[in-house]
Amino acid sequence: MRVLQEVLERGSFSAAAESLHLSQSAVSQQVAVLEREVGVPLLERTSDGPKLTTAGETLMTHGDAVMCRLEEAERELAQIAGLEGGRLRLASFPTASATLMTSALSLFRQRFPNVELQFSEDEPEDSFPGLKRGNFDLAVVFDYPAFPLDFSRDVEAEMIYEEPMWVALPPGHPLAAAKSVRIADLADEDWLCGALPSSCREQVLGLGRDAGFEPRISFQSEDYEVIKGFVAAGLGVTILPELAGGHPGIELRPVRGEKPVRRVWAVTRESESRSPAAEEMLGILREVCRSYRDERHLRLAA
Repeated sequence: MRVLQEVLERGSFSAAAESLHLSQSAVSQQVAVLEREVGVPLLERTSDGPKLTTAGETLMTHGDAVMCRLEEAERELAQIAGLEGGRLRLASFPTASATLMTSALSLFRQRFPNVELQFSEDEPEDSFPGLKRGNFDLAVVFDYPAFPLDFSRDVEAEMIYEEPMWVALPPGHPLAAAKSVRIADLADEDWLCGALPSSCREQVLGLGRDAGFEPRISFQSEDYEVIKGFVAAGLGVTILPELAGGHPGIELRPVRGEKPVRRVWAVTRESESRSPAAEEMLGILREVCRSYRDERHLRLAA
């Protein structure tokens, strides 16, 4: 359409070719392709230059609107590429949402205020399949070394954070006086964990089994704030990831021996399909996670 419009405005194929920085044969070929696509001739070659046929006049009555829409689409695509428009759809699990993602979203909004951010909070069991279905551009998910996620060929996953797991004890618990706690020493305790089938629940059960006992699950909740409240009330013990944070009424101690960790991943589509906004958010997440790691090292050194 643009080539045809240029031929009409310039009055000849050669003038159009010069304006478009194309060869005259290339201009003729593009007009011929358009004529084949619509199935009728669009131009008459006259001594006064090319003139529109009736079919050509009909097509060009819509041409201005088509060209405007194309130019509008090009502007929007340029805005997306330059991070001056478009949207970024994100998902994260709760403990990362309240920590890593809060910082990352704030930084992204400061740097790219014209990109629309859409955020959903989901556990990896939901957000990861959602990413593969195209519902999200980037998902922050977690797994455990003993229960790894199966990242398919259609996505790219980068481990952005590895957080230690802490034993959570009620105030005044005899083991709270120790600098670290062996999981085996908690064999006779009531344990707290989630009720639904999940890697979080399996991690708690697996730690006990590896230490030679079957954890006695007395209270269950999917909410870490509830779990921490139960521990503070003396209802049992559990193991918490670092990002779940502390609680004024509980004692957190590192695990003695092999230290369990939870891995945090940023998952996107393959890099060739990743939008500029998703690329920038991935960089910001790396930056935020480095800051969290530095703060942890400073706390341990204090």
